[in-house]
Order: sequence, then C-alpha cells, then structure tokens
Amino acid sequence: MIEFEDVGHSYDGRAVLDGVDLRLDERRVAFVGANGSGKSTLARMINGLVHPTRGRVLVDGVDPARDGRAVRRRVGFVFTHPDSQIVMPTAGEDVAFSLRRQGVPKAERQRRAAEVLAEHGLAGYAEHPAHQLSGGQKQLLALCSMLVLEPDVLVCDEPTTLLDLRNKRHFAEVLSGLPQQVVMVTHDLELLADFDRVVVLDGGRVVADDAPSAALAHYRALVG
Repeated sequence: MIEFEDVGHSYDGRAVLDGVDLRLDERRVAFVGANGSGKSTLARMINGLVHPTRGRVLVDGVDPARDGRAVRRRVGFVFTHPDSQIVMPTAGEDVAFSLRRQGVPKAERQRRAAEVLAEHGLAGYAEHPAHQLSGGQKQLLALCSMLVLEPDVLVCDEPTTLLDLRNKRHFAEVLSGLPQQVVMVTHDLELLADFDRVVVLDGGRVVADDAPSAALAHYRALVG
C-alpha cells in the first residue's frame, strides 16, 4: 500500500504538487500528465528521492522522509536515462554491485546477477561492457540491477522515452510479467491498456483517477 496524504511540494517557492491524496494498492498504476504536471515529483516521493513540503507519503506504513533506507530496501527505482544508473564496467558487475551493500558473498552475487540477466533477456551479456549495450539493453540492465534486490515495488520514471517501438514493447512486456507492484510515469499512453489504474495530474493536482480507458480519455480531452 502506497499512500499520499495531502501531499504538497514546492521548488523555489513554486508549487509543483498541491493537495494530493491517493491510496495505491493495485498491481499496475500509471501517472500521466503534461511536462511540469508533477507526476515525476510524485513518483520520486515513493522511495524518498524527493520529500513533501506538506503532508506525507507512506509505503506500507513507513514514511520515506523519515526512514528512507527501510523504504528503499522495498522500493526499486528505474530512471529515464539508464546511463545514470550504470556504474560498473560490465553488465554482470553492474547487477552484482547492487547486492554488495547487503553483504552477499561474491560468488553468490555473480550467480544471482547472471540469473536475473538471463531471466530478462540478457543471457550471455554478463561480461559485456555495460556502456556498449544498445539503448533497450541498457534499460533492461537498469531494471535487472533493481530486480536482483527483490523489491516489493518498482517505480519507473518514463523508462521507455529513449527506446524505439520494438524495445518499448519489449520493456512493457517484461514489466507486465513481474510480480512486483509497478508504478510507472509515462507519456507512452498505448502501453497502459492492461494497467489497473491511471492517475492524471495537471498543475500539481490529481484531475482524473480511473481505469485506463476513462482516465486517458480525460487526459486526451485535457491536452486536446
């Protein structure tokens, strides 16, 4: 359960979010809205990357602003630009690096890294230079680096923006098969047909919250 209670946030005195109240317990939830609507700021609050200036966020009762470490053990985050998450020379090392802070022995880290890479379409790439992967492969690598930690929730902030159509569809298929709760910020509305819920933001407020067809119809009328 992810809860936003009267959440507001301001940057340099400018309100980005105002009075957001949401309870998210569905398996697949999307935030959509125009640039500057506040959707990415809202998503980043789930694991404490951004703190509310008013109200609070709870992840299964834990406030990320108060105990970010505990929340981040349960919430993985995938950014728009995978290069910002890739920190090690090879794909296998990058995934294994995520486990280092947990004190997992090296051999076990390598085994689990190879396993999650293979599970998500990167079998045989453990020794491949991470920054020489294609755009789609890099985004899958960023995803694997989160999934190896076995989070309960996965937040994806516009993860398909830099991908071509084939890789967008592949990435969406991978997400649809995950057991985790997924919260995705996106402009790719065609990827949301099988989501459980779509939340539309405009000017920092929730203006629609419904099943995909109804919520997206509202959004399309809004941006008309």
